[in-house]
Amino acid sequence: MKKRRHEKILQLIASHMVDTQEELLRLLREEGYEVTQATVSRDIKELRLVKTQTGNGRYRYTAPKDGARDISSRFFSLFSENTVSVQSACNIVVIKCLTGMAQAVCAAMDSLHWEGIVGTLAGDDTILAVMQDEACARRFVEELRRMMG
Repeated sequence: MKKRRHEKILQLIASHMVDTQEELLRLLREEGYEVTQATVSRDIKELRLVKTQTGNGRYRYTAPKDGARDISSRFFSLFSENTVSVQSACNIVVIKCLTGMAQAVCAAMDSLHWEGIVGTLAGDDTILAVMQDEACARRFVEELRRMMG
């Protein structure tokens, strides 16, 4: 469902001058997607949509052109399909994955350059992410848990 919604969002921003989350929410609902503003906000973040200025001075959402969408899409897919749990201890985030998948998930995660991550280490089924501080760790855990479910 999320993948189809993401594809629809990309179609909508390509064919409409979407400049607000509310406008995107309205268009999605018109297309039959029952979504909330919070879902649209997460989708925008996951798709790494950015507002760019048009020739007439208005702003609109656009998808990144540098391949970042493909990278983030690969991460979200790997993460959601292979992650078992996420928790933090102080400024360390522990991500449990299916056996043999931690290194792939970690490599995809590293390519996104998450804010607040000092470094990561992956084993066979566990990723350790060292965060700048406990607040960064809590925010990261919340974001990862939203992606899981």
